[in-house]
Formats: sequence, C-alpha cells, structure tokens
Amino acid sequence: MSELGALLRKAREERGYTLDDIQELTKIRKRYLEAIESGDYRVLPGNFYVRAFVKNYSEAVGLDADEVLRYYQHEVPSVAQAEQSNEPLPARKPQRMKSPASEKLGKVGFNLLMWSFLILIVAVVWYYALNNNTDSPQKVGNEPFTDETDSPQSGGGVTDNATAGEETPTATAEPTPEPSTAPATVTLSGNSGSVDTYDIGPAGIARKVELKLAGRTWLEVYEGSNKSGKRLYYANASKDDVLTYELTGNIYIRTGRADYTEITVNGVIVPDGDNGGTKSLLLRPLTEAIGEE
Repeated sequence: MSELGALLRKAREERGYTLDDIQELTKIRKRYLEAIESGDYRVLPGNFYVRAFVKNYSEAVGLDADEVLRYYQHEVPSVAQAEQSNEPLPARKPQRMKSPASEKLGKVGFNLLMWSFLILIVAVVWYYALNNNTDSPQKVGNEPFTDETDSPQSGGGVTDNATAGEETPTATAEPTPEPSTAPATVTLSGNSGSVDTYDIGPAGIARKVELKLAGRTWLEVYEGSNKSGKRLYYANASKDDVLTYELTGNIYIRTGRADYTEITVNGVIVPDGDNGGTKSLLLRPLTEAIGEE
C-alpha cells in the first residue's frame, strides 16, 4: 500500500466510512477506490482521472485535497509522466503559401468591408436623427398641443366646485409588526455512543434550527432519531452556506468538522464540542402535552 493510499484509508476509517460509502459520495467506482488505496494506479483509466479521483476522495473524508496532491506529488505524477511519454506528438500541417493575386484580393475585400461598415453607421445615425425630429410635440402658436379631455369640464361640475382648493388626505398604511421568535432552551439530556441528545424547549413555541458553515465539510441532516429517517441534506457543504429547518420533530445531524459547523435553535447555540473531528447530534423538541419527546 502506498503512503497516499494509507493516508486516505486512515481518514476514511476515522470517519466510519466504508468504500461503498465513498463510492456513493464521489460516484467513483469501488475498484478504482481500492486501486488508489493500494497505490495501483494502472487500474485507473488515465492520469487525469488519477488526480481527479484522489482530489474527490480527499474531500469526501474531510482532507485538504490541494495539500494532499502537493505533498504526495512525487507519487501521483509518476503515472502522468509515463502516460505523456507514450503519447505521439501531433503532426503539424504545412502552411500554404499565399500568391500575390490572393493577397491583392484580400486587401480589396477588406477595404470593401470597411467602407460598407462606415456607410451602415451613417445610415443608422441619419435614421435616428430623422425619427427624433418627427417625434417632437405638435404646437399651436406658442403653447404645446393638448387634448381637450385633459381640461376640466365647465358648468355642471358641482363636485369639482365644492372640493376646489381642498386637499384630499392621503391614507398611510400602518407597518405590519414582524413576528418575534421566542428564545429556546437547549438541554443535554443524554449520550448514546457518539450521539449527544439535546431536549429543545419550551413547549408550545415555533423552533427553527439553523446551521452556518465556516468551512467546507461533509454534512448529513435527517428527520427522525438516526440515519433511517428522511434525508434532508447529504453532501459536502461549502463555506458560508446556511441551512434552516423547522423543528417540529426529531432532527439528526452529523458533521465531518464540528469546528466548521455552528448549530443554533432560535438563536441559541447548540454545543457540539467545536473540534476538528466528526460529531453527531440529536435534537428533540419538547411537546406541550407531556413536556418531553
């Protein structure tokens, strides 16, 4: 097994992933993943795929892909050099010599194109200038022409005479108050294996879970108490991503980097250890009827 393959395998096992899990995350065939871990790059289809597969594998297990490729470049490029040396250089086609007649015709065609372009510009300018003159407003004497329907009717305008000189009050819409979110209580109620369980209260209020990412990391979110529930999120989250969910039932969260993930409920932080490893949490909302899940 190569040093690079040993590093990737160790990172995968620390996060509890199997090769089948990595295959589902990266869409790379399992036999290619096995070849990367064993250092047998001849199984892979080509040099480009070697670097691409190693990069995707590194990101899936929470490693810095660029740093991994830079540190182990003595191992990966050896395949690249072997492949490049076997590729034949493409033959260059001989350049065709231009005759004086063809060069003269080319100059004439270029001049015609330039003159046509200038004539087109003059025609466009003339067209717009002509339209601007015809679009000016009609005038009668020194006053602009207006339609008679725009002037007030004389005689019989009882309402207009009664309201003349009076200002009509303008109705102002009252601002709609924004709904306020009550603060939540976050209580550590137990730990089962590597999963910390938090009871979220009080009962009878709306609770919103928010996840803010400070860096790129793997993230999973499910409805229910474990991975068997409905999958809400299952991918590599990027820096500055923000995910929000309504906490109406249990929510299970698993992050590859707890130090990159901030979890809050109605603005109250849920402690996740803030370390560089994997963390699993279960959020249970307290119910109004019995006061617990």
